[in-house]
Amino acid sequence: MNAQPDAGIYARESSYLERYVQFGSAGGRVLSVSFPETAAPEADAEHPLLDRIWAYLEGERDEFDDVDIAMTMPTDRRDILEALRTVPYGEGVTVESLARMASGLDPEAEGDRQLVRTALSENPTPLLLPDHRVSDGPSAAPPSVEQRLRSIEGL
Repeated sequence: MNAQPDAGIYARESSYLERYVQFGSAGGRVLSVSFPETAAPEADAEHPLLDRIWAYLEGERDEFDDVDIAMTMPTDRRDILEALRTVPYGEGVTVESLARMASGLDPEAEGDRQLVRTALSENPTPLLLPDHRVSDGPSAAPPSVEQRLRSIEGL
């Protein structure tokens, strides 16, 4: 799914998350997802992806695997986030198992596990790249949002 051909910022307030869900899009790709306490003044509340996110927040299963995400980060971190994207809805992994899933990493090496943690903490699109499914890793989402996303998926 292309997010939308036009560039823009989209946001909607979630009573469940007690924050806004906001994303930026350009060239049909999602550039970022954030959970601010107030939305950007120019944000539009209407977008098909926001509708899907709302259905997800209400318990509808969605992998968001067809959403085109701009993966503009170093290759080693991109490989980790691409591996993360394959973790199914409702299933959790550890930092070590995610390192095992990513190409070229040694899950036994502390440096590689730290690289996984760094990729998770710098994830530009939490929720769409589901870092909340990593039980012992950081999330780029605020802790309260991460816990609520985990709760939706029964993690």
